[in-house]
Amino acid sequence: MSLTSDPPVDAPPRKTGAEAAAEAGPDALKVVPVRHPWRWVAVVVTAVVLAQFLNGLITNPGWEWEVFARFFTADAILKAVWVTLQLTFYGTALGFALGIVLAFMRLSASPFLKAVAFGYIWAFRSIPLIVQLLFWFNLAYLYKELSFGIPFGPSFFSFDTMGLVGAMSAAVLGLALHQAAYAAEIVRGGVLSVDGGQLEAAASLGIPRLRQLRRIVLPQAMRSILPNAANEIISLFKGTSIVSVMAIGELFYQVQVVYGRNGRVVPLLMVATAWYILLTTALSIVQHYVERHYAKGSTR
Repeated sequence: MSLTSDPPVDAPPRKTGAEAAAEAGPDALKVVPVRHPWRWVAVVVTAVVLAQFLNGLITNPGWEWEVFARFFTADAILKAVWVTLQLTFYGTALGFALGIVLAFMRLSASPFLKAVAFGYIWAFRSIPLIVQLLFWFNLAYLYKELSFGIPFGPSFFSFDTMGLVGAMSAAVLGLALHQAAYAAEIVRGGVLSVDGGQLEAAASLGIPRLRQLRRIVLPQAMRSILPNAANEIISLFKGTSIVSVMAIGELFYQVQVVYGRNGRVVPLLMVATAWYILLTTALSIVQHYVERHYAKGSTR
């Protein structure tokens, strides 16, 4: 018997799966995609619901698509669309013009101007739009005539208010004054989003205040103003339907007149819906390009 023996050889440690895969290289890895069974269930259910809805739109005779096609481009409807666009344009232009003034009044160092602007915004955001429209429509009931002259003194001339504010002018006035309250807060928020250090740097370079506002503040503030302003314009466009209470021939009022005569309620409502969708889509496209213009040089 041999008195000597070889020393025992220790067995190599067992490697884990991760270590073995690391040594084998990335080509030997088996990639198993994450499974989302409930996501596919949601996709299938949603697709079935959409298919049923589209099938109902096509096959349900209650939609009366032939009536829709006949009235979609009728002269009365096209004139009503033009009135709606006019109300939207004038309400937006006058509202944002006044809103810019109110925004800078709130940003001013004068406590009086701040208080006046805050009071205006508080009042016109608190009163429902329909109440404001009816108030301006009945302005002659409160003020029989308007006079111009020295405050609390003699007047130079005056005129009757009975024929001054008609239905269309009352609608534009009410929409613009209502819009100005929201536009003021949108503009104020956009101006406040600009870093104050840029204005300090511009002032140290001797740039005039008006040029600071025009070339430094507003181009940057527009990035914050535009999305909210576009939402307000689209809301105003759809909100013009409320002036139907004053018998103005805008889109929704004209649709009501037509289906009041022929009884085709659903297809006429779809005519109004289609026009609102088309014009809202056009406004959204304009918003996209305007935002892209003011987003030059910024990282998104």
